[in-house]
Amino acid sequence: MADLQPRENPLYNILLVVDDRQENLIAMEALLDNGDWQVRTANSGEAALRCLLEEEIGLVLLDVQMPRMDGFEVARLMRCSPLTRYTPIIFISAIAHTQDAVLRGYTSGAVDFILKPFDPQVLRYKIQSLLAHERNRRDLLHLSQQLDSARAFNASVLENAAEGIVVVGEDGLISFANPAMAQMLQCSVGDLEGRTLLSLFGFPEMAVEWRFSEFYRHWRQGLTYRLHDASLQTLGGERLPVAVSCSPLPRAQRSMVVIALDMSVVRHLHAQLESQAITDALTGLLNRRGFYQSLESVLARIERNGKRMAVLYLDLDGFKLINDSLGHEAGDHVLRRVAEQLKSCLRPYDVLARVGGDEFTALLDVLEHPEDAARVAEKLIELVSVRQRIEGIDVTLGASIGIACYPECGQSVDGLMRAADIAMYEAKRAGRQQYRFYSPEMNGRARSRLMLEESLRNAIEHSDFYLVYQPQIYLESGRLRGFEALLRWEHRVAGTVAPNVFIPLLEETRLINRLGDWVIREGANQCKTWLPRFGEDLVISLNVSPVQFSMPQLLSDLQRVLDDLQLRPSQLEVEVTESALMQDLEQTRKKLQQLRALGVRIAIDDFGTGYSSLAYLRHFELDTLKVDRLFIASMLDSPRDAAVVSTIIDLGRHLGLEVIAEGVETMAQRDWLLDHGCAIMQGFLVAQGMAAAAAGAFPLRVEWGALRSTPVPALSPAPSP
Repeated sequence: MADLQPRENPLYNILLVVDDRQENLIAMEALLDNGDWQVRTANSGEAALRCLLEEEIGLVLLDVQMPRMDGFEVARLMRCSPLTRYTPIIFISAIAHTQDAVLRGYTSGAVDFILKPFDPQVLRYKIQSLLAHERNRRDLLHLSQQLDSARAFNASVLENAAEGIVVVGEDGLISFANPAMAQMLQCSVGDLEGRTLLSLFGFPEMAVEWRFSEFYRHWRQGLTYRLHDASLQTLGGERLPVAVSCSPLPRAQRSMVVIALDMSVVRHLHAQLESQAITDALTGLLNRRGFYQSLESVLARIERNGKRMAVLYLDLDGFKLINDSLGHEAGDHVLRRVAEQLKSCLRPYDVLARVGGDEFTALLDVLEHPEDAARVAEKLIELVSVRQRIEGIDVTLGASIGIACYPECGQSVDGLMRAADIAMYEAKRAGRQQYRFYSPEMNGRARSRLMLEESLRNAIEHSDFYLVYQPQIYLESGRLRGFEALLRWEHRVAGTVAPNVFIPLLEETRLINRLGDWVIREGANQCKTWLPRFGEDLVISLNVSPVQFSMPQLLSDLQRVLDDLQLRPSQLEVEVTESALMQDLEQTRKKLQQLRALGVRIAIDDFGTGYSSLAYLRHFELDTLKVDRLFIASMLDSPRDAAVVSTIIDLGRHLGLEVIAEGVETMAQRDWLLDHGCAIMQGFLVAQGMAAAAAGAFPLRVEWGALRSTPVPALSPAPSP
């Protein structure tokens, strides 16, 4: 009986009792208590399968009659899984007494079938026996796997190892050599067996007697001997650079194993890598590593002579658009041209490097004043920010530069590079195509920016963004035109984050691309849902960022959404800022023509705040101009702003475009806009951005008279759909 006792390994001593009746589980737990095992219970087949996936179960006591999934099905699924294919199963049943049921149990994979009532002592004995059998089976399987693995490993090491391996006896003669050693020495394995080990070496010379050699001395002491810079002599008399290690085998074998690693390729590659490691292959400038080495050496020298220096960190503005639109070959051409331009602008002893995709650094050595670095930065920006013609297309690059001076901004390589990088991002944040000196407060803003960027990534992954919808109303009739879909972010800790905080960062980090398709599909789907209530003329306006507008997949995304939802293209309106339209006029014109061919409406958002030219505007195929809220807010008090708004309204009328005034908050503003011919408005006068449910209940018509008589908007109810 002692041989049947389970060992102390708990993985093999766990029983799983499966029964859909709780009283049976309690009874079985009491019956099996005080055994050399642990008991788990499951009240259904599904729960049993989950338990089997989570734990190593040594034996399953399985009820036959269970709802949803009976014991036969559980057994069948266990036998289909490699994890439980051999786990012993004992069926226990008080109902299935027929021979067919018993046979079915064995067919399902059971090792025993016990009918109730049964003798508890017999059951415990069977459990002990099966657990011992399962333990032995697993131990045997584990040992077999270990033996197979060791056998395969030993065979593959000797026959297929890339390193040369020989076994040398205590007399210094080679008794075994693998094919790799023979190949290295340009001979056969038979040529090596029986030769002395020392005769293979060309350097260092091994003319000493074997018993006085370092190999033999280390073997006698049971130590490993290594030669990192040795050479073997091939059969043809050539020298092969190798690294050699010699280790004693177990004492009974009275031998040692010698491993030789061919170092010829490594040393050749090392020489090549040394020459390439500090050079950028595309531009011929230093790379990041080379720049860091140069900066380290300059810092060491400057600490001795007390001179000043500055690090400039330059990032190209608009390069990604060129790379994405014209291809990487065109992008590489631009980078090489910029590298030549920058090199021509610096002194011979200044250091220039390309440290990233479109990022360059410059080390300005021996400066008298920080203003000297500013003058160089201005010159670099002016040199780069010129119109270039690439593949027949005019493109304009820009450059943003951060400046870190030594010793004010940092006294180490990492400190100066980090300061210059932070200052460069400040230059971008301030509007691009300019430079900024590093200051301590920038570091705090940079940390906040990194935290916000990480929060944005988490928000995208956890779907914390949502859309709200602001109504657009015809000024004269009060009739609903449609809704503008506005992106919002509810931070899980900080609460609502303003769009002017997170949207610029989404665009700068290109995370907007991950949200853009979702915004289009979500807004279009909402439009589809509202059509029965608001009618087929409902328009949903969707904001498209400059980054998203430049992407070639915008058209295919829109087409796919229209096809999937069976929407008329005119029910979607794409809103783009005028600054986005002016980045590349030729590409913008083509993109607008493609959108027009697709049939969607096109609106210019925040019109009047950018730098568009009216001469170009007349060539763009547009549908709507949206007057920026800044002009609307002050037009009643500022004649200049009133003139701008009036001009935009007249411009839209003459070009056949709809004009929407944004940010209308008072009836006086509404009346002024109506008197001057503006057709449509949106703003807090009617409603702010609303959740989809609230927007869906918005009336079809606004009662202007009610709004005029009360500060609270009084809206007429919409008729039933």
